[in-house]
Amino acid sequence: MPEPGKKPVSAFSKKPRSVEVTPGSPATFEVETEKAGVKVRWQREGSDISASDKYGLATEGRRHMLTVRNVGPADQGSYAVIAGFSKVKFDLKVTEAAPPEKAEPSSAPPPAPAEVPGASRETPAPAEALGALGETPVPTTELEGSTPNPKGPSSAAPNGPGPGGPTIPDDPIGLFVMRPQDGEVTVGGSITFSARVAGASLLKPPMVKWFKGKWVDLSSKVGQHLQLHDSYDRTSKVYLFELHITDAQATSAGGYRCEVSTKDKFDSCNFNLTVHEAVGPGDLDLRSAFRRTSLGGAGRRTSDSHEDAGILDFSSLLKKSSFRTPRDAKLEAPPEEDVWEILRQAPPSEYERIAFQHGVTDLRGMLKRLKGMKRDEKKSTAFQKKLEPAYQVSKGHKIRLTVELADPDAEVKWLKNGQEIQMSGSKYIFESIGAKRTLTISQCSLADDAAYQCVVGSEKCSTELFVKEPPVLITRPLEDQLVMVGQRVEFECEVSEEGAQVKWLKDGVELTREETFKYRFKKDGRKHHLIINEAMLEDAGHYALCTSGGQALAELIVQEKKLEVYQSIADLAVGAKDQAVFKCEVSDENVRGVWLKNGKELVPDNRIKVSHIGRVHKLTIDDVTPADEADYSFVPEGFACNLSAKLHFMEVKIDFVPRQEPPKIHLDCPGRTPDTIVVVAGNKLRLDVPISGDPAPTVIWQKTISQGKKASAGPASDVPEDTGASEEWLFDKKLLCETEGRVRVETTKDRSIFTVEGAEKEDEGVYTVTVKNPVGEDQVNLTVKVIDVPDAPAAPEISDVGEDSCTVRWEPPAYDGGQPILGYILERKKKKSYRWMRLNFDLLQELSHEARRMIEGVAYEMRVYAVNAVGVSRPSPASQPFMPVGPPGEPTHLAVEDMSDTTVSLKWRPPERMGAGGLDGYSVEYCQEGYSEWVAALQGLTEHTSLLVKDLPTGARLLFRVRAHNVTGPGGPVTTKEPVTVQEILQRPRLQLPRHLRQTIQRKVGEPVNLLIPFQGKPRPQVTWTKEGQPLAGEEVSVRNSSTDTILFIRAACRTHSGTYQVTVRIENMEDKATLVLQIVDKPSPPQDIRVTDSWGFSVALEWKPPQDDGNTEIWGYIVQKADKKTMEWFTVLEHYRRTHCVVSELIVGNGYYFRVFSHNMVGPSDTAATTKEPVFIPKPGITYEPPKYKTLDFSEAPSFTQPLANRSVIAGYNTVLCCAVRGTPKPKISWFKNGLDLGENARFRMLSKQGVLTLEIRKPCLFDGGVYVCRATNLQGEAQCECRLEVRVPQ
Repeated sequence: MPEPGKKPVSAFSKKPRSVEVTPGSPATFEVETEKAGVKVRWQREGSDISASDKYGLATEGRRHMLTVRNVGPADQGSYAVIAGFSKVKFDLKVTEAAPPEKAEPSSAPPPAPAEVPGASRETPAPAEALGALGETPVPTTELEGSTPNPKGPSSAAPNGPGPGGPTIPDDPIGLFVMRPQDGEVTVGGSITFSARVAGASLLKPPMVKWFKGKWVDLSSKVGQHLQLHDSYDRTSKVYLFELHITDAQATSAGGYRCEVSTKDKFDSCNFNLTVHEAVGPGDLDLRSAFRRTSLGGAGRRTSDSHEDAGILDFSSLLKKSSFRTPRDAKLEAPPEEDVWEILRQAPPSEYERIAFQHGVTDLRGMLKRLKGMKRDEKKSTAFQKKLEPAYQVSKGHKIRLTVELADPDAEVKWLKNGQEIQMSGSKYIFESIGAKRTLTISQCSLADDAAYQCVVGSEKCSTELFVKEPPVLITRPLEDQLVMVGQRVEFECEVSEEGAQVKWLKDGVELTREETFKYRFKKDGRKHHLIINEAMLEDAGHYALCTSGGQALAELIVQEKKLEVYQSIADLAVGAKDQAVFKCEVSDENVRGVWLKNGKELVPDNRIKVSHIGRVHKLTIDDVTPADEADYSFVPEGFACNLSAKLHFMEVKIDFVPRQEPPKIHLDCPGRTPDTIVVVAGNKLRLDVPISGDPAPTVIWQKTISQGKKASAGPASDVPEDTGASEEWLFDKKLLCETEGRVRVETTKDRSIFTVEGAEKEDEGVYTVTVKNPVGEDQVNLTVKVIDVPDAPAAPEISDVGEDSCTVRWEPPAYDGGQPILGYILERKKKKSYRWMRLNFDLLQELSHEARRMIEGVAYEMRVYAVNAVGVSRPSPASQPFMPVGPPGEPTHLAVEDMSDTTVSLKWRPPERMGAGGLDGYSVEYCQEGYSEWVAALQGLTEHTSLLVKDLPTGARLLFRVRAHNVTGPGGPVTTKEPVTVQEILQRPRLQLPRHLRQTIQRKVGEPVNLLIPFQGKPRPQVTWTKEGQPLAGEEVSVRNSSTDTILFIRAACRTHSGTYQVTVRIENMEDKATLVLQIVDKPSPPQDIRVTDSWGFSVALEWKPPQDDGNTEIWGYIVQKADKKTMEWFTVLEHYRRTHCVVSELIVGNGYYFRVFSHNMVGPSDTAATTKEPVFIPKPGITYEPPKYKTLDFSEAPSFTQPLANRSVIAGYNTVLCCAVRGTPKPKISWFKNGLDLGENARFRMLSKQGVLTLEIRKPCLFDGGVYVCRATNLQGEAQCECRLEVRVPQ
């Protein structure tokens, strides 16, 4: 188990899944652990699996695989994988396993199975079956280790009660003798719910808790109107628990739950209380109008979802125009005080105080009611439209508060909780548009939940803003944990928001801060922790973390440390004055224990010694006397187990007269007819057979191996048993002579003891005991029958799934455990949950059950248990997941959109209620007026909310209906209110020219033109387009017409497409026209005749003429640029200049300038510019510069290398660079040579020269590139050269 202080986590990162295979094929299960090297154990039905011909085990790093070869029906069952302290269960199902055959009555007697001879084949009642077992004559036997069934008095035992004994209760595994039942009461009345619990097998009184709804513990609500009582009847040994409700109110209605628990058991029961209200005249009470009355019966789900009743219902209140009020005077509002009138006259800031004073618990619901009421207010002189009484916004969204003023020029102030709102950042935005004033609040938070006012002069209007928080969701759920007593437990859960308020519950009861001595709560950002420092057995249960958006559930299992017995004590037969030694060995060497003699503690003395060495405990008795013959037991301290054995004293008798006596077996009913001993599987069977004979006889035990068949769970046949046909199934006998082990035989002088430790099904059969001596022999047959709990049934099948119900069917188990099946227990759980809930408290006798009260849209799984007199079987594999889904509602707003002589166009809206099954589509049908036969308008379903029904008879009067469909089938239909006459409707043609087309339409050259003009008219009008009064010609302009619009389309517009277009729609002699003006624009041409008109100082005057082509649109201006003659870099001087002459100033003296001008319109500047032909020189006036005269110097110099080449050794395949530096005037010519050959035209060499630094780059040299390289520099003054050697090496 995990060490204390460490958090137990799952050791698996990938868990195995249950699979279904066919017989003969292999099945493979795969898991993946968190760490490599983890030891993994595989189990089947609790037993470890090792590698064999049947099972293959493989490990690859963190992956572990189990392969079951040649799967057969016997391999079906539950498997598990264990790594560290994590255990995961999964199932293997064989799909084509043959179902168990039920025995059918037949006229011919079949072979008799191994049953008690003479017993009836009829299926007895449970009590009669037990009585029959008790009346069967059996030999003197002792069933050691048998304990009563903890599930109740239905446990089967070999010596069961007779027919007159107590009957078996209907619920063999529950704690309730009588459960609370549903009740009804009128307002003001009283009612008592009672629960009875059997206390005969309980050492301590059980703990009982009463709950209302899901989590409300009624023990905290005890007072004048609710009391809890309990009592104990010593005669019947039954506990009585009562819940008494007096002066019941409407809020008392709803679902209740009673939970009873003991040290190792738990049971619960749900029941409902319905409170009826009386109708009478009187004024409306505000609080009672807001309450929802519980509805009893099948129409309300209670036990599954534990929904609270009696809660406040404001939505239903808004839909009512009149209200009913109870006659109870305590619930009526005082006649002299009208709460609604007070609220209507009060300002919004006083709503909360008035609601609290008069008991209104939900302010939002009250505000909705006030909003729907007419308020008699004085007409405001400052406001034309005031704020609403209340606004609601989700957290993080924005809200706009708008008022409309009577004076558009009036100043307003916005207040929040009485403080003026100042503009700061983008949080608050104030808008003023005409007479409207708007306050926009961005990124609303809980701090914005306040009262707001808009003040204009002396008047003001108020409102309340409610900020709704989004639900807190579970992002990482809790995980189940298994710990030992005393270890530390830590549950961790992650939610969607930091600092969220959460609630921890244990088995439905909230864990509060007052229990800090036991539980510790910790928050770490979005993670929440529940810590239990030292876990105890009572801490086991289901822990839940609840948020506003869901809950996470996990189970905590606390186990006691188990003690394993390596060697148990054995029975001893000791003679007088001999020594008796009892020895046992356990797994824990620190465990101490107590030795008992006949149930009393044994006190050591000089003759009796007790020792404890390591794991071995020993009891030694010296000089054994007849008084030492007894039952001895060793009880380890702190563990619920004991080891027992018997000491037999062998008394030596001396017969002076030798005599011989034939052997004899002393049983109550000796004979050849087998006597039946019934033992429960797992218990110890001990057959103590007294014998006599002189000399001492030899005892032989034999087991007869029979062809017994596994009993079916179906009803037994009524064919009587043929007692004389026993030899038909006897074919072999097995000699039993082992003195140690699970099945052993011990023989003394006067008795023979046959012992079976932990009886199994294989131990069932006929045992023959034979005694022999020289004088004679005796023989007796004993029949042993092993009964057990039934096998687990197969996975149930789900059918007839409805909105909140389904039908569950299952097959009987393959093996009934040797006892008739008393009934079945059905459980269900949500697919994502780990908690199973029992659906029936009385055993189901049929093989099917209709489960109800499920939540629509939630996936469920079912499983079933089989119950016989021994106990309850293992659960069946879970059924396939299923989801209760109801049909959708009917579509809404069905209307006829259009019609013709043969068609009708329908449209509708989706149904208000979709259901969890979603929506697959709609079906449309029609029928003629006066007929009942509906015809499908289309094959299959349509996903659209409109349909054109074609091929209808002209003039027919038809009704149409539409249904919504989902996986469950069609929902309710919606039908047209009146019959529809199929005929064309004459409608005058009319063009609906859009507003943007009523102005001049401008497009640039090359852009597409797409003009869409809707029109009306029936039948379909004729559309005609003209340009400048002429029909459209050419392929560049195309027209596309439909029944509702016409489109003029030009793929690439050009200047010639400009003009006036006219469209005409005509129906017979009726028509309508519209005119469109299309203007195609382009860039203008450059200006004309640019010239310099004057030049003075630092300025130049320019002049030009407008462009010849303005691009079919207005010239917006000109762009003037200048460029220095030296650099010819252009700089903009003027932009958007409207005139055709300008002055360019701030020119630099001594420079020559060119000038150019671009024309500019809405499309852009012209592609070219008008440029001056000659530069304009700006002289410097008054000063003549004479350059100085200098003596000419000769700086010529012969080449010389300042940095020569260096020898290099390089690796083949890597680029290499040879560098040197040279100087010389004029600039020398550089040549490179390799081994005397010029490299100037070789592409593999690149030669660079920069500022006298010479570089030769050799690209990916090979062995042939090695040699002597020479760099030579030459000019008019001479030449120089340097050389180096290059060695190219091959990489090793």
